[in-house]
Amino acid sequence: MKTDKTDLLSLLRSSGGYVSGQQLCERFGVTRTAVWKAVNQLREEGYRIESVPHRGYRLAESPEDLLSESEIASRLTTDWAGRTLYYLDETGSTNNDAKRLAEEGAPHGTVVAADRQNAGKGRRGRSWQTVSGEALAFTVLLRPQFAADRASMLTLVAALSVAEAVEAAAGVPAMIKWPNDIVIRQKKVCGILTEMTVTPEMGEVQYIVAGIGINVNQESPEVFDREIRDHATSLRIESGRRIGRAGLLCGVLDRLEKNYAVFMRTEDFSGLRQTYEERLQGIGQEVKVLDLAGAYTGISEGINDRGELRVRKADGETVEVYAGEVSVRGLYGYV
Repeated sequence: MKTDKTDLLSLLRSSGGYVSGQQLCERFGVTRTAVWKAVNQLREEGYRIESVPHRGYRLAESPEDLLSESEIASRLTTDWAGRTLYYLDETGSTNNDAKRLAEEGAPHGTVVAADRQNAGKGRRGRSWQTVSGEALAFTVLLRPQFAADRASMLTLVAALSVAEAVEAAAGVPAMIKWPNDIVIRQKKVCGILTEMTVTPEMGEVQYIVAGIGINVNQESPEVFDREIRDHATSLRIESGRRIGRAGLLCGVLDRLEKNYAVFMRTEDFSGLRQTYEERLQGIGQEVKVLDLAGAYTGISEGINDRGELRVRKADGETVEVYAGEVSVRGLYGYV
């Protein structure tokens, strides 16, 4: 999916200085005219590229918060996550797009990202739409080779990866509301929807799509729907500055690739449990479990090696709560 201008942007960004036109021609096997055309395409997108005779070209400045295929691809440092990349200015649902690509044979690590999403889905059928320039909506396609009962743990792997990347990008502590909501100062900044397709005969995972939606550059709580306004926030609101979405996306993919490797060594959460619990909101506090069989309260005691939440009830019984079955709420607020 990478283009000549993407390769050029990657090289200019990594060099940090001037790269001669001759070097670029030799590197990409093209003419000086082709290099000049690619440079001008990038300039038209808002990149400030300086050209000096006998020195070459230098990337002087990137446009603020540009989200495009070239901008994302030129920042990737991963081995497989995002190396097959589809960027859309607008789409209905990146999860639906990723599932279609999966059925067409798209490889493990394929990413679908969009500037605007108008028919996104949250948990329990809730809708999630994004406005251009504000949120980051993307889906990662995974093809793990294991039984379906392990798939729910990948939701926690994704949550940990997002929390780490968000904190690195925004400079504010990012916590996790079990199993997969990212919260900053008690308010939700990200949701994750993981969907799985299994082989009918064997019950093995065919593929998993992990849809991730992050509130990035919304300027005020007033932009959120009234019913979620008290519980939602954005990285800009919490950090006081704009955050580059392409860099944040690449940060998430970098952390996801590393955490996924740790997870796959044992195919459980034992290698990530401690790191996850360091960010888990509400350990030692009272929570309410909204089970279909009946709600109950208890004290959160963290997670087990399967990623299930351990809740100690008033009678002393410890219940292990499976992420796909119930919802958990703090008694005195969203988290």
